Amino acid sequence: MNRLSHIIDLDMYSVEEWNMIISTAMEIKKDPSKYSERCKGKIMATLFYEPSTRTQMSFQSAMIRLGGSIIGFDNPSNSSVSKGETIGDTAKIVSTYSDILVMRNPSEGSVKAAALHSDCPVINAGDGGHFHPTQTLTDLLTLTIEKGGLNGLKIGLCGDLKYGRTVHSLLKALSRYKDNEFILISTNELGLPGYIKDVLNARGCTYKEVNTIDEVISELDVLYMTRIQKERFASEEEYNRQKDVYILDTRKMRSAKKDMIVMHPLPRVDEISVEVDKDPRAKYFEQAGNGVYVRMALILCVLEGKLSTPELIKGKALNDISCKNPKCITHKEPHLPHYFRVAGDIAECEFCDERTLLD
Repeated sequence: MNRLSHIIDLDMYSVEEWNMIISTAMEIKKDPSKYSERCKGKIMATLFYEPSTRTQMSFQSAMIRLGGSIIGFDNPSNSSVSKGETIGDTAKIVSTYSDILVMRNPSEGSVKAAALHSDCPVINAGDGGHFHPTQTLTDLLTLTIEKGGLNGLKIGLCGDLKYGRTVHSLLKALSRYKDNEFILISTNELGLPGYIKDVLNARGCTYKEVNTIDEVISELDVLYMTRIQKERFASEEEYNRQKDVYILDTRKMRSAKKDMIVMHPLPRVDEISVEVDKDPRAKYFEQAGNGVYVRMALILCVLEGKLSTPELIKGKALNDISCKNPKCITHKEPHLPHYFRVAGDIAECEFCDERTLLD
């Protein structure tokens, strides 16, 4: 298997490497023009199998600002995917045309599947409800700028914690910094998945689960809002039961600390009232802007060989076992080996992290 600096999950890399990317992004933000030819002659391919505005455009802007070029698609129906081409074959072919590949796909574990076949580094721009590492780097940069660091924060995460890949990635990342406390604000139906709670427990993190913003907003240093993601629900009826549960407005903001900040990965629907935009504590538009600088830094660190080259697969193929997650890429592309990490009687899918109890 290729040993390249694929960015599938930030946990593949050390905190020191994350901090290097964040420091580089801060330097770029001070004077972007100094970096205008660092990727001259390089090509980035963007393969977006589902809609995106901020992530896709910020990656494109980042590469252009670095002096590079872009190829790719933002609608799989306009590519060979519509003819039945597998993710592995698409990645193999496109990687021969490019120096770095950025992919978003609705199937969980899909970007890792692509990386197994790619001849150039692959960056995960979101794989279903699984992970979104470059949004997390954007969030870490924003927190560093706005709060002065990444330690000792009390962070409320609100909304869709079950399907919210930005929340999953951010919790995994911030759990590796010191003395952070997490308040998980959601309905019972949209609570945090067990495999993320397992990470928090294993790292000795303090967290609690509540059902309303009002009961905790006065305690928070950061409130991270998320939308209820219609595209992740099995039915319209299920979505409609959840969609308007959490709305941040000026009344709620009156109870918050003077220096609390509000973040949101965007797009929003109605979970933050537009009146909150005028509050100086609302930082979600600055957060979106920071995405360009952090993606410029990440592209540079990958292409200039500043990151390590971790193994993609650490487990083994158990082809007589199927992943129990219906959204896993192994169900959409059954030719893929069924790789699992095994610990005792638990097999954890290498692609989507779903756990299966062995017989």
